[in-house]
Amino acid sequence: MTTTDAPGEAALPPKAAPVRSGERIAAIDVLRGFAVLGILAMNVQSYSMISAAYLNPAANDRLEGTGFPIWVLTHVLTDTKFMSIFSMLFGAGMALMAERAASRGASSTGVHYRRQFWLLVLGLAHAHLIWYGDILVPYALCGFVLYSLRNARPWRLIVAGFAMTAVTPAFFLFTATTIPYMPAEARDALARDWTPPPVEAQTEIEIYRSGWLTQMPERSAAALEAETVLFLIMFFWRSGGLMLVGMGLFKLGVLSAKRSPTFYRRLALAGFGLGLPIVIAGVIFNTRHDFAFEHSMFQGYTFNYTGSLGVFLGYVAIVMLAVQNGWLPSLQRRLQAAGRMAFTNYISQSVICTLIFYGHGFGLFERVDRLGQLAIVVAIWVLQLLWSPWWLARFRFGPLEWLWRSLTYMKFQPMAVRSPA
Repeated sequence: MTTTDAPGEAALPPKAAPVRSGERIAAIDVLRGFAVLGILAMNVQSYSMISAAYLNPAANDRLEGTGFPIWVLTHVLTDTKFMSIFSMLFGAGMALMAERAASRGASSTGVHYRRQFWLLVLGLAHAHLIWYGDILVPYALCGFVLYSLRNARPWRLIVAGFAMTAVTPAFFLFTATTIPYMPAEARDALARDWTPPPVEAQTEIEIYRSGWLTQMPERSAAALEAETVLFLIMFFWRSGGLMLVGMGLFKLGVLSAKRSPTFYRRLALAGFGLGLPIVIAGVIFNTRHDFAFEHSMFQGYTFNYTGSLGVFLGYVAIVMLAVQNGWLPSLQRRLQAAGRMAFTNYISQSVICTLIFYGHGFGLFERVDRLGQLAIVVAIWVLQLLWSPWWLARFRFGPLEWLWRSLTYMKFQPMAVRSPA
């Protein structure tokens, strides 16, 4: 029962409160840290090369030498897999916040919508001021829509979530069948988007090697397209669907390492066993067709889109087994810290990489091959695995986590770690 300090006053309703450090679920933090590092292996390709090269590796000349095997490695192991883990964990976070509020006899609804609003604001700033490949805006928009489903039964959430993910490949496969019947102008426009002519590619290169203000129109246009057209075609269905899956898996104890080792071994075997062959088949399909847009832009894309749904679940299973068995404890502690600071680490990756590749920094856009990009990724991994535990030994939250919480709860949150008495 809630009580008041002064006799005769009405009892105040309980309020949702920020999660305390002792309430955190270590397995989720480790998994989130694993995801925030892994996602950089794909994002670096967007930071460092023309936008078309993210989906079409033949759009520039970065497949020579070690470029092709490195592309295959990153495509098979990372492309959309870590973004899928992030989406799933975002949904799990919504369910977790609602569950903890309910355990206190409070409602998380007001807090949730304030949280989503400020995530949207911060995501818009990230997308339009730093890097157009932002995923925070789609997450905020999905969170506004899907929160009302948080109380559904776990298996209904999982089935509905995976059903949502099927919308985009169905649309893409249908679109692929219409290509032969499109007007020549429409086909030419698709071909230019997939493989920009040298003049257009050079224009993009010059823009991103220029100053920050010169980049703004290009960056904002790309961000706006992601926040509207791509959101409706892809992000809502993929990210939103996996948020529902995350809610369901959290409720079943899958994401907190509560299931049996046998369960996780079977999940890993099924996820990798079903997913990896499909992704690899897509590599073969696309290379045999020389990444021609008629084959790769829609049909070829669906291989990885579909196969990654299995691969990311395989990763989840491996991380849960690692937590259960205490494998690599030092690395786990660092991943847990990186996961607690995932927001800060995600944005700091954008800041670091745009300073490396864009013109307001070192201007290395389209000047670093895929092997060099991978070396930069590893260097940033090391940096974030070192700085995250160092920071959290001194402060309760990462800088952006503190800002987001303070805005959400409309009150400055305590930042410094209390000294032992």
